[in-house]
Formats: sequence, C-alpha cells, structure tokens
Amino acid sequence: MTPRFAIAAGALLMALGTGLGAFGAHALRAMVDASSLAVWHTAVLYQMLHGLGLLLSASLGAYLHPRWQARSATLMLVGTLIFSGSLYILVLTGVKWLGAITPIGGTAMILAWLALAMAALRHARP
Repeated sequence: MTPRFAIAAGALLMALGTGLGAFGAHALRAMVDASSLAVWHTAVLYQMLHGLGLLLSASLGAYLHPRWQARSATLMLVGTLIFSGSLYILVLTGVKWLGAITPIGGTAMILAWLALAMAALRHARP
C-alpha cells in the first residue's frame, strides 16, 4: 500500500468512524440493548484508532522501511475492516457467527503494529 493510499484510507476510516459513532450515540441507542451498544462503541473505537494509525504510518514514511510500512498499512486496513466490520454487522443483524471472525481482524491489527515496529527498525539510516 502506498503512503498516499494509506492517508486516503485512514481519512476515510476516520470520517466513517465519526459518522458511525454518531449513529450509535443517537439512532442505534433506541434500537439495541446496552450490551450491543457497547460492542458498537468498541468497533468505532478500534476503527478510529487504526484510522489514526494509517495516517501516522504514512506520515512517518521517511523514517520507515517502505515494504514493512506497506505491510503494516495493509494489515491495519484489512484488520480494521474485518474487526470493526464484523462487529457492526453483528450488532445490526444479530448474526452471531460473525463474532468468530472478529479475532482474525484483531490479530491483523496486532500484526500491523508489529510490522510498523519492524518498518522503523529496518529503515536504513541516512
């Protein structure tokens, strides 16, 4: 993933997360129980954090190994889509089996942060 794409993806995740957070705080509150609302808020929180992570990793590109930065950004985006996306769908539809794929997204997000650390450690110093 290029830094430009990571910036665009991060910004889109942030915009969507803001909208989904507002939806959860207002409209969804009347439609689901408190437990489901907490799941929704977890999905929004992780989406927002990883949107910022994409922006951060792209912004630090001069200090990062390009291939490891690209791996990190890809894992961060895919992990967020799987983790938060599965939780959003779970809350909206009640389809419980989606909870089984949520940890795959979480694992991808953890690996993204580890890849970002590798990007910093593998960067050739000028």
